[in-house]
Amino acid sequence: MTLFSCQNQKNTSKNDLAKLQADKSKIQQQVDSLNRHLKQIEKAIHQLDTLKQTQKVTVFTVKDTLFNHYIALHGVVSSDKNVVLRPEMGGTIQRIYVKEGQSVRRGQTLVKLDASSLTDKVAELKTQLSLAKTTFERQERLWSQKIGSEMQYLNAKTQKEILESSLKSLYTQIGKTKIKAPFSGVIEAIISKVGELIGPQSSVIRLINLTSVYVEADVPETYLTALKKGTPVLIDFTSIDKQVSSKISKIGNYINSDNRSFKIRIPLTNKDQSIKPNLLADLRINDYSAVGIVLPLNLIQMNQKGESFVYSITRDSVEIKVVKRVLELGKEYDHHVLIKNGLKVDEELVRKGGKFVKDGDVVKISVTNNN
Repeated sequence: MTLFSCQNQKNTSKNDLAKLQADKSKIQQQVDSLNRHLKQIEKAIHQLDTLKQTQKVTVFTVKDTLFNHYIALHGVVSSDKNVVLRPEMGGTIQRIYVKEGQSVRRGQTLVKLDASSLTDKVAELKTQLSLAKTTFERQERLWSQKIGSEMQYLNAKTQKEILESSLKSLYTQIGKTKIKAPFSGVIEAIISKVGELIGPQSSVIRLINLTSVYVEADVPETYLTALKKGTPVLIDFTSIDKQVSSKISKIGNYINSDNRSFKIRIPLTNKDQSIKPNLLADLRINDYSAVGIVLPLNLIQMNQKGESFVYSITRDSVEIKVVKRVLELGKEYDHHVLIKNGLKVDEELVRKGGKFVKDGDVVKISVTNNN
């Protein structure tokens, strides 16, 4: 009798479990169906609910961009062919062959000093040399015949050579009475006048050649390792409304102890000669370049922890939300910053309206704008 009761209870438990599992399966199917239906209703409500207040934002699409960082400095135009010509010896200016603004070629005589005293000496020495040559030739013939003494022959030879050397020295001095152009260029200024007595320290003519000039600038020593020969430079001459590009050709090896700086030189082509010596120049030296994600600084916000972040756009079939992205920033220049970590190419970021949203907010996009 007892065995029969236990067997009947066991069969009843199995029937109840099967029924419960069947009920659960049926209810789960109903739940799944209701969830799907609920999502469809939510989507329809979202589309039809015009009264729902959501923040409108504009979108910035992340792209790889060339980032350039520049050092801003000031420089001055100089020229190695901007010289004041002075005579090698003193004298009175006899003639000036050129005018201000005139183009001259290298080696052309520009100014002649009075050399009359030297030419008189030349005439005198020529007479003495003529006699000395005759005497030497006669002594040489006699000595070849073993007539006379060797000392007479040597004295005649020495006297001739001394006079020849003196005459050569006079011709050299006469050459120094002429001021010649050391290079081709333009007469910028005539400083002295005809009839004026001048000396080796007197300024006579300023000669300039502007076809090849350069900018020289002082660079703080902190940039010593950042710059090298060939580093690109953008040069603005604001006073003549002109911009040119060039490269550093020379880096100084000396640190000025007064201002802790070193000098650099940037060569310029100046075919139209519009760039003048001592003209001020604004320099932008490209000390760093990289390809990566570059963002305008006004997109980036900062929280109380000091973290820099932006809001990224996420989309699904129902709504558009914003998600906070913490960034690692790199170098900055001209209101833009290179992003080292935290974003991917083609990600969409909130541009305008980012100050009025928080992580997870639903938004509406009004326009996509990368400007």
